[in-house]
Amino acid sequence: MKLNLTKPICFFDLETTGTNIAKDRIVEIAILKVFPNGNKESITLRVNPEMPIPPEVTKIHGISDEDVADEPTFKTLSKKIYEFIKGCDLGGYNSNRFDIPLLAEEFLRAEIDFDIKNAVAIDVQTIFHKKEKRTLEAAYKFYCDKDLENAHSAEADTNATFEVLESQLDRYPDLENDTKWLAEFSAHKKYADFAGFLAYNKEGKEIFSFGKHRGKLVEKVLEDEPGYYGWIQNADFPLYTKKVLTAIKLRKLSEKLN
Repeated sequence: MKLNLTKPICFFDLETTGTNIAKDRIVEIAILKVFPNGNKESITLRVNPEMPIPPEVTKIHGISDEDVADEPTFKTLSKKIYEFIKGCDLGGYNSNRFDIPLLAEEFLRAEIDFDIKNAVAIDVQTIFHKKEKRTLEAAYKFYCDKDLENAHSAEADTNATFEVLESQLDRYPDLENDTKWLAEFSAHKKYADFAGFLAYNKEGKEIFSFGKHRGKLVEKVLEDEPGYYGWIQNADFPLYTKKVLTAIKLRKLSEKLN
């Protein structure tokens, strides 16, 4: 079944130096843009992460320090990547928990204000896990009846992810062929930031989802314990989390002034 689109959607996959959203960097990004008329465009870029790639990580995706030594940095490529995905919905495999948060960090470091408030994000892994609970290779075999060649290369994983989603639409009649519906179905708990440190309660208010203030209203904590904001800003939290926290603080200040 062809994916029903009202605007372009970009499926993407990252190969990185590790899994720490705040610290690790992209070494390769592949993006497959699918248009409502079925046309497709794709780019695959190697990136100099400006930090060593651990040997154990190289064993997974096959990209070494030497492979990216002469490649441009993410900051150099950032405008090209941003323009390619601008105005598009997003899709990926485990993208809500990893790829989107890490990409947001890279954009913010490159001084590009990346935000997806007007986009939806479909996580094919979540759909798969809710239905079958397997890995991408198993998903590709299960849904497409193909062996995934060159697994853990960004380009192969990206194209496989798109094929799996279209096959999922064929297999499950209860899946609506609508990007917004699929994004909601594939979403985990709704968070105010990408990394999951700031969530929403039943009333739609931001709450902390970690530490001693877990479950407490962010606005209330910042008012009662002003130093907590400074601690987060100076600690090893993702830049996007800090950005959202600052927006909440400024919003509360604006409400008081008005």
